[in-house]
Amino acid sequence: MTSTRVQAADLVLPMFVKEGIADPAPVSSMPGVVQHTLDSLRKAAVEAVEAGVGGVLLFGVPAAKDARGSQADAADGIVNRALESLRAELGDATVLVADLCLCEYTDHGHCGILSGGSVANDETLARYAAVAVAQAAAGAHVVAPSGMMDGQVGAIRSGLDEAGFAEIPILAYSAKYASCFYGPFREAAEGAPQFGDREGYQQDPSRSVEEALREVALDLAEGADFVMVKPALAYLDVIRALRAAVDVPVAAYQVSGEYAMIEAAAAQGWLDRRRAVLETLTAIRRAGADVVLTYWAAEAAGWLAASR
Repeated sequence: MTSTRVQAADLVLPMFVKEGIADPAPVSSMPGVVQHTLDSLRKAAVEAVEAGVGGVLLFGVPAAKDARGSQADAADGIVNRALESLRAELGDATVLVADLCLCEYTDHGHCGILSGGSVANDETLARYAAVAVAQAAAGAHVVAPSGMMDGQVGAIRSGLDEAGFAEIPILAYSAKYASCFYGPFREAAEGAPQFGDREGYQQDPSRSVEEALREVALDLAEGADFVMVKPALAYLDVIRALRAAVDVPVAAYQVSGEYAMIEAAAAQGWLDRRRAVLETLTAIRRAGADVVLTYWAAEAAGWLAASR
């Protein structure tokens, strides 16, 4: 029987870029991960590509936030400047994926526009479409909406098409769960909700796989080109079910909490760090993920190259 193999090209490296800092800022809950400056981001992205990773996923931390997340689609917004810089540096040597949400850009930390203390779905969709167009214009190869609003893929597809970006694919966070494993990410992206939570627009971890399949079917009907499961390790059954049900690439996000757990245990000497990382990546691939988003992407790529 064929063994499951992880290859560097299967991996995508999530990266954070922060406006207004002079040097990379370590993320305390994610050892080895930093909030980059534009210069350090470019250097790290080049190194990742040289290691063989298949792509990078960008998250931005702006210096100023407001209720509408205005910096998300501003031409001089931090992610759009980063996309321009990386596209100029790397061209098409790797895939530049832009996370498309408002939580890092809003002063309230929610993923959309608020009305009466709740997220206004339709108004948020208009913002998402505008952000997608700005990211495509800045050089993104792929946009990845993660806000879990109803109809977001369709709104983004229409916005991209009308703006002349019909060739830009959409990686939909179709099965994104209201998970506790996002905690360290919220430190890195500085996007924790200032009140309430996101359970109203993320999926309930206790619900059946069939619900995830319905969400995926809706996104595909609206024009998604890829679908994602997030988190990965606690949802291997969902990854497997999606892989069996769809004929598009399936991505899985090995999230910040998964990263932090292994790093913390390895620091205590409780497990072999390298083996744990590669074993979890193999498990995610074996479950059916074509692409794995992981903070270990560049390091794992180096290990894989050395083992050939």
